[in-house]
Amino acid sequence: MRGSVLATSLLMALAMPAGAVEIDGRIDPAEWAGAQHITDFRQVQPLTRAPGTQPTEAWILATPQGLAIAFRNVQPAGVPRTRQKVRRDFEDQVDRVNVMVDFDGDGRTGYNFVVSSTDGINDAIVTNENHFSQDWDGNWKHAVSEDDASWSVELLIPWYIAPMHKASGDTRRMKVYLDRVIGSTGERMAWPAASFERPRFLSDFAQVEVADYQQSLLAITPYMSGLYDNIHGGTDVNGGVDVFWKPNGQFQMTATVNPDFGQVESDDLVVNFDATETYVSDKRPFFTENQGLFEFTTPSDFSQLLYTRRIGGPSDDGRGAADIGAAVKVNGSIGATKYGVFYAEEDGEAGRSFRALRLVRDFSTQNLGLMVTQVERPWLDREATVMGIDHNWRPNARWNIRTRLLGSQVEQSGETSRDTGGTVWADYEMDHGWRQQWIAMHFGSELQLNDAGYLSQNSLNYGHWEVRKRFPEQPAASRYASKDWRWRISQVNNDHGEVLNKQLRISRQGNLRDGSEEFVQVNFNDAGVDDLLTRGHGSVEQPFNTQFVYEYTRPRKGRWAHELELWAERGSITDASALTYSVDYTATYFVNDDFSVYVGGYADHSPAWSVWQSDNLVGLYNGREWHFNTGLTWNLANRQELRIKLQALAIDAQAIGAYRVLGTRPVDSGEAVSDFSVRNLGFQVRYRYEVAPMSDLYIVYARGGYDETDRSDTIGSLLTDALRLRNDEQLLVKFSYRFEL
Repeated sequence: MRGSVLATSLLMALAMPAGAVEIDGRIDPAEWAGAQHITDFRQVQPLTRAPGTQPTEAWILATPQGLAIAFRNVQPAGVPRTRQKVRRDFEDQVDRVNVMVDFDGDGRTGYNFVVSSTDGINDAIVTNENHFSQDWDGNWKHAVSEDDASWSVELLIPWYIAPMHKASGDTRRMKVYLDRVIGSTGERMAWPAASFERPRFLSDFAQVEVADYQQSLLAITPYMSGLYDNIHGGTDVNGGVDVFWKPNGQFQMTATVNPDFGQVESDDLVVNFDATETYVSDKRPFFTENQGLFEFTTPSDFSQLLYTRRIGGPSDDGRGAADIGAAVKVNGSIGATKYGVFYAEEDGEAGRSFRALRLVRDFSTQNLGLMVTQVERPWLDREATVMGIDHNWRPNARWNIRTRLLGSQVEQSGETSRDTGGTVWADYEMDHGWRQQWIAMHFGSELQLNDAGYLSQNSLNYGHWEVRKRFPEQPAASRYASKDWRWRISQVNNDHGEVLNKQLRISRQGNLRDGSEEFVQVNFNDAGVDDLLTRGHGSVEQPFNTQFVYEYTRPRKGRWAHELELWAERGSITDASALTYSVDYTATYFVNDDFSVYVGGYADHSPAWSVWQSDNLVGLYNGREWHFNTGLTWNLANRQELRIKLQALAIDAQAIGAYRVLGTRPVDSGEAVSDFSVRNLGFQVRYRYEVAPMSDLYIVYARGGYDETDRSDTIGSLLTDALRLRNDEQLLVKFSYRFEL
């Protein structure tokens, strides 16, 4: 028997390429010989930088197959282990490790690879120092093992996972960050002792030098899908292909022909009566594959020059979503300069053409970038071009300064409009946990980014100064492990000299010893005007008002996990004493480690809700909104998942009166406005079977509907009616398989 085992081991060793590591979760000293060994893990949550409470060690080794990383995490019986199974891109508070790699070591883009103690994974792209995007999914190997005293992880990240600069000589310099999280307490131990809670994170990764290897890859992923529409009748069979080609580290191309964006993912229900557009993230594979280079953001919420949800979004002719014929994306580097080219074409007479060019040049303490986007919209006789220049400067370990300059030119029906904008974002790290931040933004009134990008509001001049103090160590008797206080003063004007807002903000982020998180914020807003409500028909005065926010997240303890959010505002346009409030609560019950059920609800009350009607006429309502959310996640096996998600939304608005905006004053008009109510439903049952890495079978049943009427009703009745909606009912089957050549 022993001879048979030895013979098998010898045959396996002979079959493995030289320098290869078998990714089985068991750390074999012979395989990891010559690896860089790391034991100095320090606490970064809370950010004390003291040695970690539990011994952790890691190994880094470059192999011809990819960058190999291993962890051994000591976790004795006195520290509970989380056994919960998690799905891809999980955010649950469980035992896990993080590997973050900046392959070029320039602080521009990092790749995050997460493995839980139950072998669940998450991957993300890190940009702008500490901004994480989980939309991207990569193909990499991982495995976990455990014993009574510890649990171990092995990862292998292929060299083709990301574009890289050409190495000088036989070695490659990159930057790496490793951490380990204890799920039961939320404690995070890292090497180096960097923290994404600080303004500088990606730049503070540790530099490592590894042997340089090259990998090429040609991956072809065809798909077939069939859709049956039970409401309108008929079936639709579709097919297409995604191609990924990387001949070397300095060039990478992704292309798609007739991509299928069937609803295997479901967006949360949103009914928006505001003047600003709702931002929605993108999970479509082509648009997430190595998209980090194209990220050009500003401090304004979600703003960016290339917002990929525009592509295949609502068509310019108003006939539903546009169809995408083909798209291609090229990433690469020449010396220290990175480049990216993006092109997408929609079908039909109303089809738009999207183009983008990205250039980035990196220096020792700074990098400089250029981005140009262009959209042709023949249905509207419109062509929009936007150019942006971004500069990131890190003069020393204390300062991080980010500058953006923007310009747009729009030609429509023979007329041309141009405007500019710019932002400066400076963070200064002081001693003893103190920090300061300054942000200044200007967006001209004719600056238009929303043909290809996203900007919630132009005609904006904003500035703030914020002081922060971190308290990483709390008394032993305190329920808190750390606290972070922030004090901010800000002012917002539009481009016409009107003051929109002056604010004093005080907030506190608290991390509790049981892994829970708590956030409290109070805003004091001085009187100003709202220049968006009437959609360009005059600004209306806003009185002094106060806002309160409370958020609490309690990770799984036993069989339960909880999330709570409270929000309140005193003061509205027509009533300085009006109290608007909302409550959002979700409870998750874990039947076992594989099966969980959640139930949640949202309710708000707006006793003086202003809803724009036309020109300068605004309706005043007593409004209520309720949501009911429930669903389940069942990890049937290692590669199978069943997910059910139901959302029902109801809005009831009882008309109180109406006013017109004269000058900047709201004046009672005596005009009649109608009550109204809204019902919305989204229901999805999704089965996913992972046939192979990046290859999936989806079976999805979806039902939904939307209804709006000019009458009021009780919230309970509206929610019940929402559950009966059936404007859409579809069954989708989609199969995709990735061939790697």
